[in-house]
Amino acid sequence: MSDTPTMRTVNPDIPLDDAGREEIAELARRQLAAGGILIRAVNLVGGQVEDGLKLLPKSGRAAIENAARIGLERAYHLARRARGAPKGDALHRAIGTASGALGGFGGLGTALAEVPVATTIIFRAVQGVAEEYGEDPDSEEVRLECLRVFGAGGPGAETQGIDTAFLGARMTLTGPALHKMIARVAPKFATVLTQKLATQAVPILGAFAGAGTNYAFVGYYTEMAHVHFGLRRLIRTYNEEQVLEHFHRELSRRKMPVKVS
Repeated sequence: MSDTPTMRTVNPDIPLDDAGREEIAELARRQLAAGGILIRAVNLVGGQVEDGLKLLPKSGRAAIENAARIGLERAYHLARRARGAPKGDALHRAIGTASGALGGFGGLGTALAEVPVATTIIFRAVQGVAEEYGEDPDSEEVRLECLRVFGAGGPGAETQGIDTAFLGARMTLTGPALHKMIARVAPKFATVLTQKLATQAVPILGAFAGAGTNYAFVGYYTEMAHVHFGLRRLIRTYNEEQVLEHFHRELSRRKMPVKVS
């Protein structure tokens, strides 16, 4: 069995019009606003992030990346079985908030154990956004695209923003290719998780921080999903090169990071 994703490109020749440009401008605005969600969450807990980072063991980075990998893989597989599960940003934020509070109550140990739960909740929220944009959230291809959203990184990171490389490609995973994709996304997701876990490293106090950061995380990745699947929908209608060129121009105009490869 091949472990290479099979791709076919969807690239209509319809030129971009004013309506398309307006939608692209709105997606760029959402990407800018999404970064502010996490920044506000970190500012809310203040010095607890710095104190929590000091409590993380030297092996903490590897543990966090492993938790990210397990969480992404579990979320990917569970998502297919969750047909008919409740949808809605508010509901996912409420569940994520409760999960974060429980995870942070016991400090770093319980916070790490809670990562797969939080990841699954976020994944379901991202699937809901995909469905809003006309995608089949249960399909293998769309679940792969949901994984890509977790590779957006966080505010201030080099990987912040949607990776537009191969955005118009239709991909089908076979065999070990899923693990390769998760291996690519997990380190970027782990970078964001480090701040979340640092706020939860102090027992009991971490419960409040965990609730707040989970609420912010669901909101952040939901917004990034709107950008990702919004661009995919536009590419199904307009010429891909024109869509991405205008998107990058809008990001540049707002002084946002642009990742194109």
